[in-house]
Amino acid sequence: MRTQQGTPVRREAYQPLAYGVETVDLDFLLDPKATQVSSRLVCVRNPDAPAGPIVLFGEGLELLSLHIDGAEPAAGQLRKTDSGLELDVSAERVVLDIVTRIDPSANLTLSGLYQSRGGYYTQCEAEGFRSITYFPDRPDIMARYTVRLEADAAACPVLLSNGNLLETGNLPNGRHFARWEDPFPKPSYLFALVAADLKALERKVDTASGREVLLQVWVEERDLDRVGHAMDSLIHSMRWDEEVFGLELDLDRFMIVAVSDFNMGAMENKGLNIFNTKYVLANPETGTDLDFENVESVVAHEYFHNWTGNRVTCRDWFQLTLKEGLTVFRDQQFTADMMARASDSPDAAASARAVTRIANVRGLRGGQFPEDAGPMAHPIRPDSYQEINNFYTATVYQKGAEVIRMLHTLLGREGFRNGMDLYFSYHDGQAVTCDDFVGCMAEANGADLDRFMRWYSQAGTPRLKAEGVYDPAGRSYSLTLSQSTPATPGQADKLPLHIPVAVGLIGADGVDLPLQLEGEAHAGDSTRVLELKDASQTWRFTGIDAEPVPSLLRGYSAPVILDVVEDDARLAFRMAHDSDPFNRWDAAQRYMERVALALAAEAAAGRPMEVPQAFGHAFRALLVNASLDPAFVAETLALPSEAYLLERMQPADPAPLRAALIHLSRELGQALQGDFLARYMDLEVDGEYRYHPADAGKRALRNLCLRYMMAWGGPTAVQLASLQFKTAGNMTERYGALAALVQSDAPERLEALEAFHERYKDDALVLDKWFLLQACAWRWSADAPATLERVRALMDNPAFSLSNPNKVYSLLGGYFKANAAEFHREDGAGYAFWAEQVVALDRNNPQVASRMARALEGWRKFTPAIQARIRVVLEQVAGAEGLSPDVTEIIGKALA
Repeated sequence: MRTQQGTPVRREAYQPLAYGVETVDLDFLLDPKATQVSSRLVCVRNPDAPAGPIVLFGEGLELLSLHIDGAEPAAGQLRKTDSGLELDVSAERVVLDIVTRIDPSANLTLSGLYQSRGGYYTQCEAEGFRSITYFPDRPDIMARYTVRLEADAAACPVLLSNGNLLETGNLPNGRHFARWEDPFPKPSYLFALVAADLKALERKVDTASGREVLLQVWVEERDLDRVGHAMDSLIHSMRWDEEVFGLELDLDRFMIVAVSDFNMGAMENKGLNIFNTKYVLANPETGTDLDFENVESVVAHEYFHNWTGNRVTCRDWFQLTLKEGLTVFRDQQFTADMMARASDSPDAAASARAVTRIANVRGLRGGQFPEDAGPMAHPIRPDSYQEINNFYTATVYQKGAEVIRMLHTLLGREGFRNGMDLYFSYHDGQAVTCDDFVGCMAEANGADLDRFMRWYSQAGTPRLKAEGVYDPAGRSYSLTLSQSTPATPGQADKLPLHIPVAVGLIGADGVDLPLQLEGEAHAGDSTRVLELKDASQTWRFTGIDAEPVPSLLRGYSAPVILDVVEDDARLAFRMAHDSDPFNRWDAAQRYMERVALALAAEAAAGRPMEVPQAFGHAFRALLVNASLDPAFVAETLALPSEAYLLERMQPADPAPLRAALIHLSRELGQALQGDFLARYMDLEVDGEYRYHPADAGKRALRNLCLRYMMAWGGPTAVQLASLQFKTAGNMTERYGALAALVQSDAPERLEALEAFHERYKDDALVLDKWFLLQACAWRWSADAPATLERVRALMDNPAFSLSNPNKVYSLLGGYFKANAAEFHREDGAGYAFWAEQVVALDRNNPQVASRMARALEGWRKFTPAIQARIRVVLEQVAGAEGLSPDVTEIIGKALA
């Protein structure tokens, strides 16, 4: 399914292959420069497909031999194609023996079989298996695998593959072998092997049915003290999936392996999950609260794929959200449940769930909304692509999860579980489509979800307009909801979607009103889910004695942009009284957005900036409210992301926006310095570090208070930040203090950066934080050095490498994607640097290069002057020789 440059693959063109594969026997003679791969494929004719040859994809392979049923191919029977080989056969069942040779040491793409720190690792999703051996590596080709691995015993004492271990043994010349068998059919993208010098943390646990299974987390020996949390997270994931969805681990063992060089976060290979070390290693000295949370979430995500992705997989890559959107939703639900279960009271549990939801929506608005508004906009199930690696996107993952969440909202917890049960009963062991999944949800609940399927086919973020009218004579309140979706590339006309809108009405006393729709005999709950299916609909609530304040999209019940007229007073009211914690947070964010954009407009016009006094009062009211969960307050008082604000700014102009945010932070820091200091002192966490929602919330709000104080830059703030940095007993506090110092013009920041580097110079993951923090640094004074010069200098640091994705994402990704004002500098030097690095990265790792290339895909939202500067470098990169399909697609769509 990989294509020649510029040739799109279309979903409507899908056809099953003439031959599938029943069983695969693989034999690897591992060698750094000359690994020999022998494969035996039992191919069987597909009765549901048109007649045709056996199709084998292959890339960069040296073919040593190929036999068909034990004989060499007859003249004309074997054909080379642009994508691999084709074999003309007529038998119903054919046995192929193929021997290839590959060079793992030269594989810098980190796709297929490659080396990292002397070990061998694989990454086969989406199309990496074809660079290991010739194979029809499409997700709809599911087979049972037996694998033999042979390697040097001293260099690679651990030999792992999917499934269950059959045997091991020693061989002459210091070599050894292991044989593995996976009893479940799987597509080749789920194949994995690891051969390396690793140690394991092991635990044996019983499943819900009483089977004992072995759990292993494999890491380099020096990292064994940092994997306990990953193991705990794996066990929690197992238990949660058994309790919530009735899904049990189906193998005798489950393994996680951590590797330093990895393009993605982790990979759900059947029974042998390979992880980026970033999402496995965490202890109090090296990991922040967020790191602990991310490890738990990603471990859960990959484990949950065992059923939603492995046991039932995608028919083709257009259906990617079938497994990814569903599994992101599942890991989000898991995280919310874990946070709630660890809380000390029902109120704390509700707040913990809200904080988790807020984090999900922050990610959606900051990452997916810009994608939906740019040249790469696509439905969660795309209709075409040129390079599948470019479609592992926020839309497929995050928006895909929101679509699943809407199903959960519409059908309820029990109805959703019934649909999941039916899905597995119908499709276990199959490669299926998004239609199959939604069809099961509809059948299990007797629901009409035909219109809901438009979420799978329409791109763009819908806009939901709300208008309310109160009728005092009739004691009623009429709410009209209207929807529209802007045109996106290739989709001009949009149809109405099926949108669940959770609604509440708040009385003048700040208390929710019971809701009774016209025609109903009795009032019901104070939150109702309205189903908007047409372009515009009106609902009339009765028994309303005074004009209420609407609370719309409670819990963020749909991934839309809400357009509703609310003055500052109403926003402040909802900040103080809305019983839905998500909407309370959203009211504060809307107020902050309004203030920040107004300040940016003043800055752009060269006028003085003034923060509204009413906003300061509303902000302070939340800050000093000790009855609120600190984690919630920290989320609520954090400024909206620059990426989100730039999407709301017409046209986007990073420089005045940055000036506005600096001014707003300084004004708040100065005006509320006493309140920030009081809360900072009250929130100190005593005792040894523990990863717990209550403690993490206190640390989060404490660090936020410190950042606001440092934004103003008074001597007390500098002393506090320096003291916290030097005396911190955990990474959350130490890094929080360093961040506060770096995001200021205090001279102490340079001393702290040097001290941090000296302490962690041999810890790759912690240095990634150090790189990221400096790449994202703001300039708090006009005479401060430009961030670009610092980034260039950091590229010469011995710990930095363009061949390591984590380093690239931290330093270059941080600068390109999370430091808008510095990147979009007026002299265009940031863009020239971007072009230089994208082309350099593309020579070895197109996947990483394309992710960096996407930093400028939304260039048309900026001012004309900025657009003119960006166009020059886009055209420069487009004209570079030997550009990969990955980057070509991104740049081509940006310029189109």
